[in-house]
Amino acid sequence: MENGPEKSGKSSKPFQNASLTKGRGAQYNPANPYLKQEYVLEHIEGLDEPWEQQAATQFFQEKPKTIVNEVNSPDLGLMYSMNPYQGCEHGCVYCYARNTHAYWGLGAGLDFEQKIIIKENAAQVLKQQLENPQWVVRPIMLAGNTDCYQPIEAKKKITRQLLEVLLQYRHPVSMITKNSLILRDLDLIQELSKHQLVHVNISITTLDEALRLKLEPRTATGAKRLAVVKALSEAGVPVNVMVTPVIPGLNDHEVPAILEASAAAGALSAAYTIVRLNGAVGETFEDWIHKAYPDRANKVLNQIKSCHGGTLNDSQFGRRMAGEGKWAETIKALFKISLRRHFQGRTMPAYNLSAFSPRAGKQLSMF
Repeated sequence: MENGPEKSGKSSKPFQNASLTKGRGAQYNPANPYLKQEYVLEHIEGLDEPWEQQAATQFFQEKPKTIVNEVNSPDLGLMYSMNPYQGCEHGCVYCYARNTHAYWGLGAGLDFEQKIIIKENAAQVLKQQLENPQWVVRPIMLAGNTDCYQPIEAKKKITRQLLEVLLQYRHPVSMITKNSLILRDLDLIQELSKHQLVHVNISITTLDEALRLKLEPRTATGAKRLAVVKALSEAGVPVNVMVTPVIPGLNDHEVPAILEASAAAGALSAAYTIVRLNGAVGETFEDWIHKAYPDRANKVLNQIKSCHGGTLNDSQFGRRMAGEGKWAETIKALFKISLRRHFQGRTMPAYNLSAFSPRAGKQLSMF
């Protein structure tokens, strides 16, 4: 890694500061299990000056040798994932990708939102992988870990470069985002759609602006995301809405309203997942809920646990995304009824896997 970030610091103990820091999802850094040493704040009363959380976002460059990774999850099927960024400024407190930041020697909490790794050479590496004679065509999920349209993309345009390569090689792609910046690349996405090479997934967690500002503070509003669904749909791009994650006691009651609004905006399908708080994400979320909603924190946590056999996390394939138990079954039934009511007769088109041209780059270079 070029200009590598400093090792993470555990900035404060959970629940130590009762107030919620605005503009951030995580309120501190959980301990990194891969580090032997960390900076910690043990005795706040011994400080002469207030402990200052890092406010500015830092960016670091990485030049990976591969950018596309194979996904073999029974929950997702056979496909690939591709992530131009590691870490995400959106700050969604529930994000499962937070755990991956620990592999870089960073924290899953504030570091995940404030220390972003940029894969500058992503487009060039993608070309190399697509031209490999052993390449097998499957949809590439852009991005399966962190949002490819997080704020820094407006400046770096790495996602746009990746779309240009995918269009050039006629390779199928499944995009997922919660940022309206995707409309900047409507020209490329619309062209991919003409060849049946793209599905766009828009994540809509809540239409409650007060909740969004706490839960996922640096994302587009629910209204803007619905506007994105409408703009893409009107341009002929197939859109699936992800009601992700459904959090009992916070946004589960919004499922019918979100599906109704998404269908009205032109979405062709919808899906959902139950929140699961694996690893450091559970610790981060637990700290956040006690600060954001102290009056119902225990109730929310207990309802989440009831969906995962008494714990906040679940890694079991086939069960982890839908949950289990009475509360999970109630949410499932609510979603199915709403889906049947608003999406009857709609479906996403199949990908065109036969259009791929592995020699597209070489043919273009001849002229």
